[in-house]
Amino acid sequence: MLRIGLSGGIGAGKSTVSATFGELGGIVVDGDVIAREVVEPGTEGLAKLVDAFGKDILQDDGTLNRPALAAIAFSDEEKRKTLNGIVHPLVGRRREELIAAAAADAVIVEDIPLLVESGMAPMFPLVVIVHAEEDLRVQRLIEYRGFSEEDARARIATQATEEQRRAVADVWLDNAGSPEELVEKARELWHERILPFAHNVHDGRPARPEPVLVPYDSTWPDQARRAVARLNTACRHRAKRIDHIGSTAVPGMDAKDVIDIQVTVGSLEVADELRDALTGAGYVHRQHTADVGKSDARSTVAEFDRTNGEHMWHKRLHCSADPGRPTNVHLRVEGRPNQQFALLFVDWLRANPSAHSDYLALKRRVAQQGHESTDSYAEAKEPWFLDNYRRAWEWADETDWAP
Repeated sequence: MLRIGLSGGIGAGKSTVSATFGELGGIVVDGDVIAREVVEPGTEGLAKLVDAFGKDILQDDGTLNRPALAAIAFSDEEKRKTLNGIVHPLVGRRREELIAAAAADAVIVEDIPLLVESGMAPMFPLVVIVHAEEDLRVQRLIEYRGFSEEDARARIATQATEEQRRAVADVWLDNAGSPEELVEKARELWHERILPFAHNVHDGRPARPEPVLVPYDSTWPDQARRAVARLNTACRHRAKRIDHIGSTAVPGMDAKDVIDIQVTVGSLEVADELRDALTGAGYVHRQHTADVGKSDARSTVAEFDRTNGEHMWHKRLHCSADPGRPTNVHLRVEGRPNQQFALLFVDWLRANPSAHSDYLALKRRVAQQGHESTDSYAEAKEPWFLDNYRRAWEWADETDWAP
């Protein structure tokens, strides 16, 4: 099962995208529909609203007078919080009931108007935001939904800002054009990213990025922050820390377009316990693996003691099934050399221009050789790491660096 979070400001066109996904086979769990359902006559939700806001929010037939409720609830921040405190838990409970009834290989599209405001974005392996500029949204609300301009702008003002939505968006669908253009964008997204993502999760297959070196992308840190938030939600207290590591964490460094994240755990047993949670977050398990062992950088022993030290470099690896955002998630044990070096390496390159230049030159030389896979690309760089492992730890000792 793959769960997609879909949101956008009022009047942005989210419903068009939701309907398109539904026509293509997605199981749409619509927050607006559920929100109406949980406050129908005779429900717990409607009774609580009447207790909070009075009988004036009811029509003569006992149904909810939505404009009357909106006029009260959206006129005051505390009243709006009261409204959300009543409706949101009921909507969440009903949503989980619908999801539990879906097939194991379903694509669940959770259409949530207040996805950003409620802090729910990290719960989803993929977040799609539909956007339109405020003036266009106001125009649509006046023309198609009977809002006054004042009411439309007041409603928009209570919702998340564009900046807040961009911070959580894995996919940003701009709806400045016609409904037909938005439908075409949604269909393309479904076939090129969402459906392959769902199939990969179902088959336990990671996305396969091309081993191509690209210039540093200034959006990599933001993409990593979304991954870290998602992994924090999946791992919860079992993760001691979660960090963006690797070349994409080093400003100005060319890299493969793959985000590397390290999840620090107390033991590999804990890492194994996280397997299902990580799969649910879109990160499928690969094989039990290990990093290349290296000699103790602070000793005079020249060779790595494979008998006594190899296990210290063991880890678990999960990879994103999302073809639109290849990501490696390395689960390493706190205090072990591979866990510490992953953190040290980023700080060392950031603080040392000469090391940064050396590594960048190496990556470009290796990339020119041509490699059929990311594994062979990594293997070609390993001799450089063996030579520079001690150099990095010398810098750590000189500067009193600590992870």
